[in-house]
Amino acid sequence: MPAGAARLAERLALPVRNLELLAQALVHSSYPNEHGGAPAASNERLEFLGDTVISLVVSEALFQRHPDEDEGRLTSRRAAIVSTAGLAALARRAGLGDHLVLGSGADRANERERPSVLAAVFEAVAGAVFLDGGLDVARRWILAIAALELDTTEAAARFVSPKSRLQEMSQARLGAVPIYSIVSAEGPDHAKLYVVEAIVGGAVLGRGRGASRRAAETAAAAAALEALDGEGV
Repeated sequence: MPAGAARLAERLALPVRNLELLAQALVHSSYPNEHGGAPAASNERLEFLGDTVISLVVSEALFQRHPDEDEGRLTSRRAAIVSTAGLAALARRAGLGDHLVLGSGADRANERERPSVLAAVFEAVAGAVFLDGGLDVARRWILAIAALELDTTEAAARFVSPKSRLQEMSQARLGAVPIYSIVSAEGPDHAKLYVVEAIVGGAVLGRGRGASRRAAETAAAAAALEALDGEGV
């Protein structure tokens, strides 16, 4: 297992001294669950630590790089970067999924591509780098991987969730708040498909689909925003 960690450290130019620690960061909980006698613990404790390290580094970087933005916009930028989807994108950029150690069942289910798993391994690696080399080393690595998101000149509003943007827009333009109504929820629990409508002022402005109610509501809000922009309401 340390051999895989060594390859990762070399590819990412990480000055890691404790390869056992980095190797642990790559172990998904499904592996020790399937190997009761395996010495390797999962990466969950390192994930816990890395979450805090990433939040600190990203917060500091955004504070320095966007001096004209208020707390709300900085919070929106940070939320986008440290969200499950945002961290999964960073993990893919770093190629961490290829180095994950999974149980056979999880591997067959292609868990190494699941956003929550990728986000967790990114956090775990950040935690391992912090423990091994300190905050400065962890900061340099995180800033290098997340440079695109940290330096973007796109308006901060782009980082606000569609539901939040729809609420702001509908209140400002129509004096009403969105209501989300489930149209249908079909399929087995492990593969349910939700269909949700976004209703503002009694009118259906958007419809969205998703594997969870939240995802469907987000898609419906995005569709409603397009409708409002298109109509110039």
